[in-house]
Amino acid sequence: MTSPASPPSRRRRGILILAFAVYLALLAWVVLWKLEVPWIGDAAGMARPIKLVPFIANGDAGASMLAELVINLVLFVPFGLFIGALAPTWSWWRAGATALGASLALETVQHLISTGSFDTTDLIVNTAGALAGWAIFLAVRHGAGERTPTVMTRVCVLVAALAVVATVAFVASPLHYGPQRDIVVQHSTPRDD
Repeated sequence: MTSPASPPSRRRRGILILAFAVYLALLAWVVLWKLEVPWIGDAAGMARPIKLVPFIANGDAGASMLAELVINLVLFVPFGLFIGALAPTWSWWRAGATALGASLALETVQHLISTGSFDTTDLIVNTAGALAGWAIFLAVRHGAGERTPTVMTRVCVLVAALAVVATVAFVASPLHYGPQRDIVVQHSTPRDD
């Protein structure tokens, strides 16, 4: 008999790890390349500004659009679900720190390869999405009790499967996020008059 906070069995854990790996691969593809063919921009390695002030326009960076905020939030909810399923004894701050670390890694990579820019807004919203997923896990654990490992395995496998189906549907459709272009900020140079 397992308690609600006990880790999943070895078989369930293997299934969860596989589903989490699928989710993480799709998440990276969405964040870094918006489901387009992976590429590295010409501006990779060039010094570019980093948006340190979240949510508002500053410097060369515009304010975050509501749709982008909602998408980022929703994309990271499964992260919290998976962390809850794989590490049910963790505290909320440990789950949040893990999500923040993953988000920081993705933001840094997209900035370095010039497929996006580093934005602290994304760090905050992505972490909030993962914590929302963690809260959902806690609600499931409260309601499911000893069946939590089984329920969470099914939920996480379903989430990964839906992510694959949604990705295939998006890639096969005529819809696209937009043309990929280097993220380079053009600065005007002062003229000698």
